[in-house]
Amino acid sequence: MQLAIVIMAAGKGTRLKSRRPKVLHQIGGRALVEHVVAAAAQVVEPKDIYVIIGHEAEAVRAALQHTGVRFVVQAEQRGTGHAIQTARPEVEGYENLIVLSGDAPMITTETILKLRDFHLEQQAAMTVLTTRPADPTGYGRVVRKTADKPDILAIVEQKALRPEQLTVLEINSGIYAFRAEPLFKLIGQLSTDNAHGEYYLTDMAALLVKAKERVVALETTDVHEVLGANTIAEMMELDAEMRMRKARALMDDGVTIFRPETSVIDSAVTVGTDTIVEPFVQLLGRTTIGSGCRIRSYSVIEDSTIGDDVTVLNGSIVTSSQVAKSAVIGPYSRLRPESEIGEGAHIGNFVEIKKSRVGAKSKANHLTYIGDTDIGPGTNVGAGTITCNYDGKNKHRTTIGANVFIGSDSTLVAPLAIADGSYIAAGSTITEDVPADALALGRARQTTKPDWAKKMRSRK
Repeated sequence: MQLAIVIMAAGKGTRLKSRRPKVLHQIGGRALVEHVVAAAAQVVEPKDIYVIIGHEAEAVRAALQHTGVRFVVQAEQRGTGHAIQTARPEVEGYENLIVLSGDAPMITTETILKLRDFHLEQQAAMTVLTTRPADPTGYGRVVRKTADKPDILAIVEQKALRPEQLTVLEINSGIYAFRAEPLFKLIGQLSTDNAHGEYYLTDMAALLVKAKERVVALETTDVHEVLGANTIAEMMELDAEMRMRKARALMDDGVTIFRPETSVIDSAVTVGTDTIVEPFVQLLGRTTIGSGCRIRSYSVIEDSTIGDDVTVLNGSIVTSSQVAKSAVIGPYSRLRPESEIGEGAHIGNFVEIKKSRVGAKSKANHLTYIGDTDIGPGTNVGAGTITCNYDGKNKHRTTIGANVFIGSDSTLVAPLAIADGSYIAAGSTITEDVPADALALGRARQTTKPDWAKKMRSRK
């Protein structure tokens, strides 16, 4: 059975009052359309997914290029029916099509599979995915032949409902399955005789029924799964629902999340069992957290890998970095991109790490900047240490070996190599390489002048 999935993503979304295309607005850490593509890609190969783009087409294309899907450009947006007419040369060779909405991000793979299977079992020309929201006002209603059968007569828009149809609660979600042959045989009969002067794919139901083809409905009980968002407020409601579902799924897998309604956890995040996430934590992007960790309040971890038994103390920020098993980060540490923290290492309060490797059981506990640096295992970096990695034009690296002691308030001017077992005296400025097991001092000898302060005050 040849199946293609077509995703509608050409609209502007004028009610959002945004310059960005509607489908590129984000919930759950991904663009709306990315969620839809991810669900569809579990049903068919990416090469069998066709995304119809129009408004800001190149921006949408760029956002989805990495997924491997194909694109159809609807240069003039004249409705959903016109979108399928535009895609016809690309998809007409498939036996069946599933049409998804690029702004309905909570659709699941399971529901797409149910729609596919039901469509095939019923041998239908068209299958409409439906639901029953608490308030169906504004949505097209699905009129069935009889209440207990899947066959439908038509989809009637809100303004066209007859008095006896006002009690119908079942709505059209805008998600469909079609058999390609009857769809394309009749799609040329779509009319623009409506308030917006557009070709509506919805009208295919009546055309197919008139042609004695079978049109059926499949109802889903999950309203959120099929409804899109037309305003920023509605989008944030979907975001909250998606994130709460993510939190519940993690808790079902053995993760403790205190006050999950305060957490921001993106859909692609994974967390191991027995990890504890405190209130007001953000886990973003493709972050992976190991087992037995504790992520304390107000920490933000993005696109990073955290090993088992790691403690991330309050207010720490970790971005595009790796933290190995049993390390301790924070409080108020910042790991900038390409930082690698070794097993059992400690990165303490107000320490910033950038594009550096810190070896196992090494420590930088206070008020330190480490940039473009490689630090071996068992090294201690004292409070107030700075690696001077930038000369105003170029970045340079610092190499610090194993079991080195860097005294407090040291300034290490790169390029620089400090060998294993060496000591750097507190308050030193080091500009030359230090050999193994040596002591390096880079400061003036102290001079003390008795009664200097007393004499200065008397002159004033």
